[in-house]
Amino acid sequence: MSTIPSGRAAVERDILAQVAEAGAAPLETVLDRVVGALQSGLPHYTGVYIYWLESADTLALRAFRGRPTEHVRIPVGQGICGRAVRERATVVVDDVNADPAYLACSLETRSEIVVPIMRGGTVLGEIDIDSDVPAAFTLADRRFLEDLADLIAARATGR
Repeated sequence: MSTIPSGRAAVERDILAQVAEAGAAPLETVLDRVVGALQSGLPHYTGVYIYWLESADTLALRAFRGRPTEHVRIPVGQGICGRAVRERATVVVDDVNADPAYLACSLETRSEIVVPIMRGGTVLGEIDIDSDVPAAFTLADRRFLEDLADLIAARATGR
């Protein structure tokens, strides 16, 4: 029995299908659709951002929905986003106020999940999601977002 409410499961399936079936749509269009669907379909996803590795040491914001951020470029290794790239692993922060590495975008943000978009061992970018709810991100969120990141990576590299 799934712990994901049926409405949520349908939203997740729809988002994954959108990426899988994007065809020849430009990557920018796909990323824009993804952030829109995540932010509107999952209410605890207050801010949704996709960053892309612009150079070996800088992430650049490519698409977002929710609150605007002043962090349009983030050095690898800085903040939660930079940590996820450096570690090549998903980072979940249940209380951003307790993490000294957190780069504040909004005073309302309470928790964050950052999922690298990777092809093999190479980081291409990342999905960064903020929530106004403390400890908002479950194992179900993590699994779904990691599956989504894999599809985006395959789409970005043409595989």
